[in-house]
Amino acid sequence: MSPAFPVIRLRDRGNWLAGRDGIVLAFFIHRAHTEVGPAIWRSIQTYLHAIPPDSLNWYTSADGDMVPLDAEGWEHNRHVVTERVGGGSRSVELRESPSETGGYQVEYYGRLLNSLFHDAPVTTLAFTFPTEYLVEHGVARLRSLVLELARELPFNFGYASFALVSTQGSWAAADWDLTEALLARYPGLDAPHALRFSSILGTRTLGPYWLTFLGQPLLGQLGGIDALRNALPFPEVSVLPMDGDRVLVTLDAWPDPIDMQTKSVPPQYRALARLMEPFLFQYEGEDLPLFKTDTNRWLRRFL
Repeated sequence: MSPAFPVIRLRDRGNWLAGRDGIVLAFFIHRAHTEVGPAIWRSIQTYLHAIPPDSLNWYTSADGDMVPLDAEGWEHNRHVVTERVGGGSRSVELRESPSETGGYQVEYYGRLLNSLFHDAPVTTLAFTFPTEYLVEHGVARLRSLVLELARELPFNFGYASFALVSTQGSWAAADWDLTEALLARYPGLDAPHALRFSSILGTRTLGPYWLTFLGQPLLGQLGGIDALRNALPFPEVSVLPMDGDRVLVTLDAWPDPIDMQTKSVPPQYRALARLMEPFLFQYEGEDLPLFKTDTNRWLRRFL
C-alpha cells in the first residue's frame, strides 16, 4: 500500500509558488564537466521523452534571464552541456514557469574539480516530478525511469526522494515556521538545493533516501556491496549492483514521507544513516550561521 502523500504548496512574500510536493532525483558526479557532458545530455533527453509534452517551457539564457525554450534554446543548452573546450563552470536550468516553481524541471551545474571558486565542487544533475506523476504512472515505472536516467552517469552519490520541489532551493523563501513544521513532521521529505551542494559536497553523502545511489569512492569507503547488505538485513531493502562499480539501494517500496504523527522512522533508514555517518556532509567551524547549524541538524535527522 502506498503512503499518503501530503499536498504541499509553499508561497513566498509575493505569493509566488516557492515550493511544492513532488519527487526529486539528484546525482553528484565527482568528475569535471568536460568528462561527462555527453552522458549528462543523454540523461536530460531521456527525462524529456518521459514527461508530458511541453512540460519544460523556459530556460536561463547566457545573460541570466529566463527566456522561452524554443529550438534555438535547446541547441544553446546542448552546447552548454556537451562543449568540452574552455574552463569555468556550466549551468543549465529548464523550467515549467519563468517565475514560479513547477513540477518538472532540470538543474545542471557542471564543475571543474580544481575550481578556485568552490570549496568542494561536484558536477550535479537534478530532475523533479510532481507527485501526480508518481500517482499516475506508479512506483515501478518511476523507479525504472530513475535507473535509466542514472545508467550512464558515473555518480559517487545520488538519490530519489519525496521532496519540497523548488527552483534553486526557493522553498527557503516561504514561511519558515510552516516549512520547519513540515520538515519536522516528515523526515522522509527532502529539502533539496542542488546549486548549493554542487559547490560543497565533494565525495560526501547527504544521508539515506528512498533510492540511494552509491559509486566510487564513496561505495568503497562504506565497505562495498557486502557491507551494505550486512548493514541492511531488512525485507523492504534491495541492493542492486550497477555497471561501473555502482549500486542502487532501495529502502522501501515507495518514497515514504514518513509521517511522524502516524509512524516512527523505519529501522532501515537509521541503519544506513549509521553506516554513512563518517562520510555525511556537515558544515564545519565555530559560530556557524543559523542556516548552517539547521542544515547540519537536519542532515543528521536519521541519527
